[in-house]
Formats: sequence, C-alpha cells, structure tokens
Amino acid sequence: MSIRVALVDDQGLVRVALRSLIGAEADMEVVGETGDGVEALRLVRQARPDVAVVDIRMPAMDGLELTRRVAADPALGGTRVLILTTFEIDAYVFEALRAGAGGFLLKDADPAAILQAIRVVAAGDALLAPSVTRRLVEAFVARAPARGPDPEALAELTAREREVLALVGAGLTNDEIAVRLVISPATARTHVSRTMGKLGARDRAQLVVFAYEAGLVGGP
Repeated sequence: MSIRVALVDDQGLVRVALRSLIGAEADMEVVGETGDGVEALRLVRQARPDVAVVDIRMPAMDGLELTRRVAADPALGGTRVLILTTFEIDAYVFEALRAGAGGFLLKDADPAAILQAIRVVAAGDALLAPSVTRRLVEAFVARAPARGPDPEALAELTAREREVLALVGAGLTNDEIAVRLVISPATARTHVSRTMGKLGARDRAQLVVFAYEAGLVGGP
C-alpha cells in the first residue's frame, strides 16, 4: 500500500522537485499539492494523506498554524506532518514539534534522506535522531516556557513508563529501549503506547518534547 503524500510549499520549484522524487518511488504517491496554508488545510481534510510535507513559512497560514490545526482535528489522526525548513535552528520548528509535527527536515537534504524521512514519519516514528534536531529541542526547551504534559498525567506514569519516556526523549528506538531495559520489543512498544495515551501525546515526536519539558532528559 502506497504512502500518500501531500506537498505544501509556496515555492513551485520545490514542489516540482518533490513531486518528481516521490513519484519515482513504488511505495509512494503524491495526492495533492498547494503553496497556500489555508488551501493546504482543505487539501489535507479532503485527501487525508499519510504524510503532509509542509514548508514552515507560507502566506495566508504558516506551517506552524497548519500543523496545529491538523493535529487538533480528530478526523486527521492518520495524517503526520513533516516540516521542511531552510534553517537548522528555528524557533518555529520547535513550536511545530510541540504542536504535533512528526519531525523536520532541511530543504537541502539529500533525496534519499527526504524519502527516508517520509517513510519514518508515515510509520509513526519521530524524525528526531539527527544531532541538529536534538540540539534544537534542547535549546528551545531550555529557553521557552514549559508547556509540557499535565503534571497530574505525568504523575500517573509508572516508574517503568517514566524510564521509557526518558529513553524516547534520548532518541532511542523501541528495539534499543528493549535492549536497555532487558524487555521484549513488544513490551517496549506497549510501554510507549501507554505513555502516549496517559500524556495525550499525538505521536512519538511529542513524547520527545514532553520528556525534555518534564526534565527527564539532560540539557546539552
């Protein structure tokens, strides 16, 4: 089954390049594109893509607000947002992760990296492994007012779930968490899923942000 992708960027050349790149992949298809944030919301609601590749700076409605609206719409629970940006360190990128984006990618990334990013985000994983992303999260959690998980919800986590949250925040995969805690991968997935449910996290990316904001992951 193909990964259905929507392209949202106000630069026509970027959309053309992405459409050509994605169209050449057997497991992906472009289901729509636009250069306007307001139109993008209509497109996403109509097409229900698996992944929306979204530019962070656009007219009418920027990528941050678009991400917030997609994340807040229960009908779009199956749509993940992958933010495209030209800046490595951008406050808006962190806010997009906070709002529910599955990750972010630089526009000058290699084609193979872009395709891999789409696959990672479509699978529900957080595209937060690259060191630049880690630096970004650490920097903005340190300077921005914390708006993380509800303290009462955090208190409901078991000791093991807090361990798992900290390891997710540190960038570990489920398999790596399983090795670290000497549990099965299935058990690790269960702990991650339960932690997401208790904290009201939309996806793994929000768990990472919550882990930093809750002080479970050390600073740079």
